[in-house]
Amino acid sequence: MLRLLLEYLVLPPASALLLLLLGTLLRRLWTSIGRAVQVTGVLWLWLASTPAFAGYLLGALQTLPELPPSGQLPAADAIVVLGAEADTDGREYPGAVIGQVTMQRVRYAAALAKRTQLPVLVSGGKPATDVAPLADLMADALEKEFGVKVQWREDRSADTWENAAFSTELLRKDEKQTILLVTSAWHERRAMASFQRQPNALRVIAAPTAFRDAPFQGPQSLLPQWSALRDTSWALHEMCGLAYYSIRHGS
Repeated sequence: MLRLLLEYLVLPPASALLLLLLGTLLRRLWTSIGRAVQVTGVLWLWLASTPAFAGYLLGALQTLPELPPSGQLPAADAIVVLGAEADTDGREYPGAVIGQVTMQRVRYAAALAKRTQLPVLVSGGKPATDVAPLADLMADALEKEFGVKVQWREDRSADTWENAAFSTELLRKDEKQTILLVTSAWHERRAMASFQRQPNALRVIAAPTAFRDAPFQGPQSLLPQWSALRDTSWALHEMCGLAYYSIRHGS
């Protein structure tokens, strides 16, 4: 809980708002310093909200190439797709459903499964206490919407490291050796490292999806947009995760 709280405070917009608050307080004692902190907060909020900056950060995380969209794929024993988030309201459905980012991953996993006929493992624990595990929501989407059977459901994990640990455990029981690992392109590096650092690790082939375009798409890329603020938060969250895993797990 403390780690999550610190992360929320570091990520925008909270970090920018804290700078503005701090600058306001400092102006009572040191006018010039307080004003500088306020200006920094405004500039940081603007920068974090621009598609150019958000795209640059996400692009920097996309270090692993895509699989060929047609033709032969690398040999593997299974497809593993990692969950991200859920729409826990889902009032227009019978209940909670997978969210936008998870849907991008599930859709690509379905496409790979139809090309390869490989069995699929979905990985994701409970997004909320009164909601089904994300693995179950992903399996429902794959089976009911994409017509792809799910062979394994890893429904205990709370983060990427546990995705890897519990998925490896399930697959090793069935003597699987090599997987295609499906996740967002900006998340693939940390996911790969998490799987590769497990005891009795599987051989992992990156299968990234949801790549981001070049960061600069014209002058509008320098104007603040709410979606860019979200993307910046995702990218900084991922960078913090890479640093944390490197320190804690040596990955």
